[in-house]
Amino acid sequence: MKLYFEEYPYPTDSLRRNLGNDINLSYCQGGNMAKVQYVGYYFNPEMKDTVFIMPKVFISKGSGTPLAFGRYVPTEIIDLSPEENPLKEKADDVVVFELSAWLYQAISHFFERKQQSNIGSDIQLQHVRPIGETDSKTIIEIILSLIAFQKKHHNLFTYMSLIQSSGNNKVHWAKTISKVQPVFRDKTPYYLEFKNKNKVINFDEELISLFYSVLNYLSLTYHFRFQPVQGYTLLRPSKISSLIESGKGTRLLKKIRHNYFSDELVELWNLLYVFFDRSEEIASGKAHSEKLLVSNFNLVFEDMIDQLISDKHNDVPKELWEQPDGKIVDHIYKAQSIIEDNQQIYYIGDSKYYKESTGYGENSIFKQFTYAKNVIQYNINLFNKKNNDRNCRYRDPLTEGYSITPNFFIRGVIDFDDPKSQEQKILKDQSIELHNEHFFNRLFDRDTLFLQSYNINFMFVVASYVQNADDISLKKSLQNMFRRDFMEFIEERFEFSVLEPKKGDLRTALERNFKKLNGKVYQPNDCNNLLILALDMKGEKFQFENLQLISEIEKDFHIYEYHLGNDPEEAGKTIPYQYWEIPQLMAAENDSKEETQYPKGKTIEYKKYLKTSVLFGIFKNEEHKNWILREKRYNVRLGERAGAVKRTRQVTSAQYLVLYDVNDETKYEVYKLSDKHEIWDEQKMKETNYPMDDDMKKQYYIYTIEGKTDELAKVDVKATLERERQEFKDNTKEEIRKGAPIYVYEGEVVRKL
Repeated sequence: MKLYFEEYPYPTDSLRRNLGNDINLSYCQGGNMAKVQYVGYYFNPEMKDTVFIMPKVFISKGSGTPLAFGRYVPTEIIDLSPEENPLKEKADDVVVFELSAWLYQAISHFFERKQQSNIGSDIQLQHVRPIGETDSKTIIEIILSLIAFQKKHHNLFTYMSLIQSSGNNKVHWAKTISKVQPVFRDKTPYYLEFKNKNKVINFDEELISLFYSVLNYLSLTYHFRFQPVQGYTLLRPSKISSLIESGKGTRLLKKIRHNYFSDELVELWNLLYVFFDRSEEIASGKAHSEKLLVSNFNLVFEDMIDQLISDKHNDVPKELWEQPDGKIVDHIYKAQSIIEDNQQIYYIGDSKYYKESTGYGENSIFKQFTYAKNVIQYNINLFNKKNNDRNCRYRDPLTEGYSITPNFFIRGVIDFDDPKSQEQKILKDQSIELHNEHFFNRLFDRDTLFLQSYNINFMFVVASYVQNADDISLKKSLQNMFRRDFMEFIEERFEFSVLEPKKGDLRTALERNFKKLNGKVYQPNDCNNLLILALDMKGEKFQFENLQLISEIEKDFHIYEYHLGNDPEEAGKTIPYQYWEIPQLMAAENDSKEETQYPKGKTIEYKKYLKTSVLFGIFKNEEHKNWILREKRYNVRLGERAGAVKRTRQVTSAQYLVLYDVNDETKYEVYKLSDKHEIWDEQKMKETNYPMDDDMKKQYYIYTIEGKTDELAKVDVKATLERERQEFKDNTKEEIRKGAPIYVYEGEVVRKL
C-alpha cells in the first residue's frame, strides 16, 4: 500500500512508478519533482498495489518543514510495507488505513449525490453486485465490506463458536463398551481407552474460518486492526495467497455453495467470492486499474458542510444561493434571529477545507460580504412588495433599523495529536474578525456586516457526511451553536440597553431623537413600547459620542440594562440602568446589603448612602470663575486622564457645587445644580470662550448652575477635603491630584461651628 498527499512535491519517477501514466501530474523544479492534484484511491494493476492520496489538510504547514500528521516527512512514508517505515513506530499505519477508508466513502457518497462532472472524468466507481454480474467491488470496497460484516456479526460468530464446540471430545460410552476390552478389578470394569464423539464436518465453521483467514491476510497488507473470534482455526496468509495465485479460492467456494442457507452466511459467501474473484483476476494480470479520484476536493468538503448545516436548496429561494449577479453561495440556511427569538434570518457561510498560512484572500472576503448584501436586498424587495415572510424580518419599519445578518467562514482542521479523532469540535478563529461598515457605531445599519471564522474538526465532518447524512438534530444543534456564538461576539463589541419612553408614546419620543438614534436602535416585532439600543463599546473610539447620546436621550427615555437572548419586556421591569459603571452603588433606605439578580447572572449591589451628592470643585483664577458664573456651567473631565471622573450614580446625581479657590480653600461659594447635564468636547468649550490651556482636550461632563444657595450652611471646605484626601491615600496609597473634583454626600460634609 502506497501513501501520497495532495499538492506535496514528490520525485517524478516515484509518482510515475506507482500511479502510471494515465494520471496527470503538476510538474515543478524543472520536471524532477511533481505534485498530485487529486484526492482519493487508485489501484495499479501493474504494481498489484493500492495507492491512497490524502488531502493536504493532513500536512502541517508552519514556518518549518511541512510534515504529514504533524510529525512525518511525506517522502519517507510512501511505502507502508517495510517494517522500518516511521509510521509503524506508533501504529500510525493503522490510522492511515482508517482515514483513507473514511475519505473513500466520503468521495463515493459525494459522487452518488452529485452524479455530475465535478469529479474527474477518469473516475470509475464500482458497486456491489451478486455473483455472475459485471462490475463487482473495487478492492477497497471489498475490504470495507468484509470489515463491516465482521463488526455487524461479531456476536453471532462468538455464539456459533460456543455452540459448535459444545459436546466435542466427550466420551462415547456406547462405542467404548462395544469396541474396547475392559480390565476388571474386584468385579469392576476399567477402560484404559475411550472412544470420543466424532466431530462431523461443520460447514458454517469452515466458511467463518476462511472469512477470518482472509481478514488476517488483508490486515497485513492494508494495515488495519484485526481481532478474530476465539474458536476458529485460521489459515496462514501464505495459504490464502496460494489460493489466489492458483485460482482455487473461487473453486473452493463454488464447491461448498450448496451448504449455506441462512441470510448471514449466504451474504458472507458472496463477499468472499467477490474477494477471491477480484484477487485472482489481479493475480492473472487481467485486472484493470481502479480509480476514485477527485481533482477539486474543496467541492467535496463544501458538500460535506452543506449537508451538515445548510437547508436543502429546495427550501431556500433560488435567488439566495444562486444569486442574480452570478455568485454561488456555499451555505445558507434560515434560523432564529440574533435580535428576536420569534423571528428568523438567513445565515450565510463559506467553507474552506484547508487553512492557508496567509489567511483569507481579499477576494473571498469581498464575495462573502456581497453574498450578505444580496440576501438583504432580496428580502427588502419582498418587504417593499408587502409579500415578505412574516417570520423572516430584515427591517423594522418604525426605527428603519436592520436585523443583524450572520456571516461566517468555516475551515477544516486536523487534530495532529489524534488525527483520526471524530470529536465534534468547532472553535472560533480568534485571529479573524472582519467587518464592513458605512456608518460607524451603527449596528442596525444595512451596511454594517460582520464576518466570523470557525475551525471545525475535519474528520468529524467526514464521518458525519458518511454516517449521519440526514441527522436533523445534529444540524439544529450546530445552527444553534453558531447563533449563540454570534450573539456572544456581538456583545463583546456592543453594549445593549432597552429604551422605554418616560412620557407619551414611543413614536413621538423616537421622532424627537431620530437623527441621534438612526442605525443604533431596533424595535423587536413583539415589543410595542420598547426599543433595543446598541452602542459600540470597543475601546475609547466612540466613548464621547455614546456618552453624549445618553445624556441627550435621558430626558425622553428610561434606560435599562439588556442582554441578547433575553426578553426586552423583562428588562423594563427592573430599575433604570446607570449606563457607565457596573456594579453601581445606589440608594436604599436600610443599612443592610441586599442583592437583585440581573440577566445572565449579573449582580448589582445596593448600599446605603445619604441621598444628596455634593461636588467640591475649583476655580483656577478670576477669569475661570467669571466664565463659570457667566455661562452658569461647571465642567469636570471625563475619560482615563488624570483628574477625570467616571459617570457614576454619585457623579450624575450631584445637587450642590462647592466652588472654592484652588490656591485658598477657605474661599468658597455654594451653588445649586440642576438635573440638566451635557457632554462637551474641546471645540464646544472653545465656542464659549472657556479659558483654555495646553491640557484642555477630549471630553467634559457639564453641570448647569441654577444659582447661589445657603442650604448647606457653613462648610469647612479645608477639613472636608483633607479628610477625603487622607481616606483616598489610605485606600490606594496614592495622592489625589490637586484640583481634582471630589464628591461627598451631604451628611459627610464637615461644618464650621
